[in-house]
Amino acid sequence: MAKEFLSHSADETRRFARQFAAGLHEGDIVALCGDLGAGKTEFMRGITEFFVCEEQLSSPTFPLFNIYEGTLRGEPVTLHHFDLYRIESQKELEAIGFDEYLSSAFVSVVEWADRFPEYARFYTATVRLERTGEESRRIFITHID
Repeated sequence: MAKEFLSHSADETRRFARQFAAGLHEGDIVALCGDLGAGKTEFMRGITEFFVCEEQLSSPTFPLFNIYEGTLRGEPVTLHHFDLYRIESQKELEAIGFDEYLSSAFVSVVEWADRFPEYARFYTATVRLERTGEESRRIFITHID
């Protein structure tokens, strides 16, 4: 099932992300795709806002992996946030324990997931962002059943 949204601002992108996050379930793994500047970090920021993560989200391009502690209906949850932009090979992913980290969080979000299509079978949803103007973005959300 695919949905498409048009965002006119970073605030609106975060709002769509919060709505998306409300439908996530334990064990979901989200592929977050789009070119540089497409709004992936803003979308992730909206997800962390939904889960009331205290830490300020920064783009994880330099750290490959961030762990965020949040809550859902008063219960603690852990979010794993990967950025595969700087990863060159599947061997590097295996070396950091990518498979194990994916399966050990309430929700995992993987930016630049499309760089490694061999992991596509793990994703329960794909979010693709495209720039359509200076502030506007088209957001495609596909849930895999």
